[in-house]
Amino acid sequence: MSNQNRRSSISSSSSKRPASSENATTKVVPIPPHQAKKRVALSNITNNTSSRTSVRTYGSTLGNQACAPAFTKVNKGLSACTSNTALRRNPVPASSAIKSKTSVRTKHAPTVTPLLGPCSMDISPSRSGGGSVSLDETMSTCDSLKSPDVEYIDNAEASAVASIERKASNSFHISEHIQGISGNVCKRDLHVGVDTSDKIFNVDNKYDDPQMCATIACDIYKHLRASENKKRPSTDFMDGVQKDINPSMRAILVDWLVEVAEEYRLVPDTLYLTVNYIDRYLSGNGMNRQRLQLLGVACMMIAAKYEEICAPQVEEFCYITDNTYFKEEVLQMESAVLNFLKFEMTAPTAKCFLRRFAHAANGNNEVPTLQLECLANYVAELSLLEYSMLRYSPSLIAASAIFLAKYILLPGNRPWNSTLAHYTQYKPSELCECVKVLHHLFCNSHSSSLPAIREKYSQHKYKFVAKKYCPPSIPSEYFHDQCY
Repeated sequence: MSNQNRRSSISSSSSKRPASSENATTKVVPIPPHQAKKRVALSNITNNTSSRTSVRTYGSTLGNQACAPAFTKVNKGLSACTSNTALRRNPVPASSAIKSKTSVRTKHAPTVTPLLGPCSMDISPSRSGGGSVSLDETMSTCDSLKSPDVEYIDNAEASAVASIERKASNSFHISEHIQGISGNVCKRDLHVGVDTSDKIFNVDNKYDDPQMCATIACDIYKHLRASENKKRPSTDFMDGVQKDINPSMRAILVDWLVEVAEEYRLVPDTLYLTVNYIDRYLSGNGMNRQRLQLLGVACMMIAAKYEEICAPQVEEFCYITDNTYFKEEVLQMESAVLNFLKFEMTAPTAKCFLRRFAHAANGNNEVPTLQLECLANYVAELSLLEYSMLRYSPSLIAASAIFLAKYILLPGNRPWNSTLAHYTQYKPSELCECVKVLHHLFCNSHSSSLPAIREKYSQHKYKFVAKKYCPPSIPSEYFHDQCY
């Protein structure tokens, strides 16, 4: 079957899903075919592109600018290496670019017509179009964000939030005796040298919110810290295992996966898990450059099945690669990854720790919640592109991202305090090296040849944090342990 026929069959089989709104009779209006958004097809992986200026990336790991791979649709054999190739953009089918025009802020929970079938990701929502949301309302944003194109208000009394809180209060009963321990701070061993004279803010004081897991949150993150090193990839697999790929090819693949995650509005954890699976698989298996993109989409499909409510189907991952790979190939690669990882899909990533650390950083309300959260997420995602960042643990990257985000927002204040030292279990001196690397990545992101993350966080829904000014250096006294 030709690629065109396969694409048509995939597009025609896509079912239209209901739009969530106050009125169940709201009609779903498809976007005209001529307005359909073009999607990226990673046709070539190379160190240089004709449409972008090649710039030096941080670290010596990207210094060897060897010939990079070329992913082609027709020839799957070993292709000649070229230096003037660009990423081709492939269209999303018109039937898959459907959005609802419902308002995000509603007083009551949306109702769904019972005649409609179960949720499916047969369609890929487009990023274009103003004032609209995804049909299943499961789009990826920062933790506090709900819609891509509306003005966000840091207001806990918003009607949607209030509705969720009322439902939670009606569904769960909180024992009275728990309220008496709300003033306690998480009991864990402190680092030697922490200045306990500075009051430690208790971030686990929301016992009336069952989603915060206040009574066991401390144990959860203690377990994540203990297990994060067990699911980390090798830090030298490019030298010891891989013969046909290099760090630049890995960076191009991750940059493309960021765009795919945005296109399908996957939750942030899916992207982090995808990169974790890729690196863990590459740590023990040699990979041909023509199959690197296949590994990427297979790992993202696994991560989506693990994290998403409605994961994209295998046909969509075939389509997103411009049908370079058949369905059977993607499924075979999925099986290979799962068997090599021994089905150990749970892995602590930097995103897991970012939620906790951002909550601790906002304890004294020094900086706006959304600004800090988005900026820390931007810094952490920049680290995904760098192979050299694998030498740092996920919790260290998350803590360093919070440190740098606070410094960028408030350069005149010391970023670290006793509350952050208590909940992150890191002293400023331990963050120094990682913070400086992330600072370099942030300052050079504007000239990077891989712009997906920068463009993502230059949008209004992420508060334009990628456009923030970052001072060229960080005062050395901010890394002194006795100064916080």
